Amino acid sequence: MARRGFGFPLRQERGAAAPTRSTDMPFPNHEAAALARASATELSRLLAQRPESDRARIQLDGTDLVLPRQALALVRELRAEMAQGNAVTIVPTHAELTTQEAENILNVSRPHFIKLVEQGGNPFSRAGTRRRIRYQDLLAYKAERDPAGQEALDALTEQAQDLDMGY
Repeated sequence: MARRGFGFPLRQERGAAAPTRSTDMPFPNHEAAALARASATELSRLLAQRPESDRARIQLDGTDLVLPRQALALVRELRAEMAQGNAVTIVPTHAELTTQEAENILNVSRPHFIKLVEQGGNPFSRAGTRRRIRYQDLLAYKAERDPAGQEALDALTEQAQDLDMGY
């Protein structure tokens, strides 16, 4: 499969590069958000107090589990998002997304995204007639694009203030 522009999937589809899993989780309710806030705070405190620790033992229903530090950091981030009432989706960096999923992440319209892909700004592969964008490629593009967008927004804000437009 030749690579061009962009490509990535969240679910296994015919011709998709790699199987991925997606679990639909409901938005956290008030009780879950409060619990998430408390546990994220405590986990952050523990990780800060023990920077040399590379793993942790947790107990779930009487069974001991050992988790690497990276997993604990991920759990802390998940809990922090849940504490704010946000639903969370985990996407492996090697996953390939559909153009719709990529558009949603970038918050752009379909025509604009297709133009980006066709102009070669984002590498992609094809699964039959469908384009797929690797998640890590999309994140790299987003990381490159976001500072430029913020600079443009800052310039517009400064101009509006210079013109005393009430901003």
